[in-house]
Amino acid sequence: MRITYKELLKSDYDSSFFLWKKTEGMSLSNADTLEQFESFIKLNHGLSYGAFDEDKLVGTVLCGTDGRRGYIYHLAVENEYRRMNIGTKLVSLSIEALKIKGIEKCHIFVFKNNESGNNFWKKSGWKKRDDINVFSIE
Repeated sequence: MRITYKELLKSDYDSSFFLWKKTEGMSLSNADTLEQFESFIKLNHGLSYGAFDEDKLVGTVLCGTDGRRGYIYHLAVENEYRRMNIGTKLVSLSIEALKIKGIEKCHIFVFKNNESGNNFWKKSGWKKRDDINVFSIE
């Protein structure tokens, strides 16, 4: 098995969405349509990546920026490919791409009940913030 990494393209949407749907702890919304995916990767060119075992998509990370900070979304790795540093590599690719754009700080939002996700980010050296609240509106 040889895992390769490349920037996510519109053509990777169906495989990405299928992976996200079956990833525990991940929530999907109207922001995850093909049109929104295409818009996101176009707006944030060079920041989102996929991991591939030959032609099979086995991991994703979406990354975007508001010009000041980076944001990671939808880090997902197929169950049988976990614990192979694929998630870590995907995040590293996005972080390096952010640095090239001059973005030095990045955030991730993780549901409190997403045990595996929270454990991954803690083990990866990310700091849990207790000094801010997140508010949303639709």
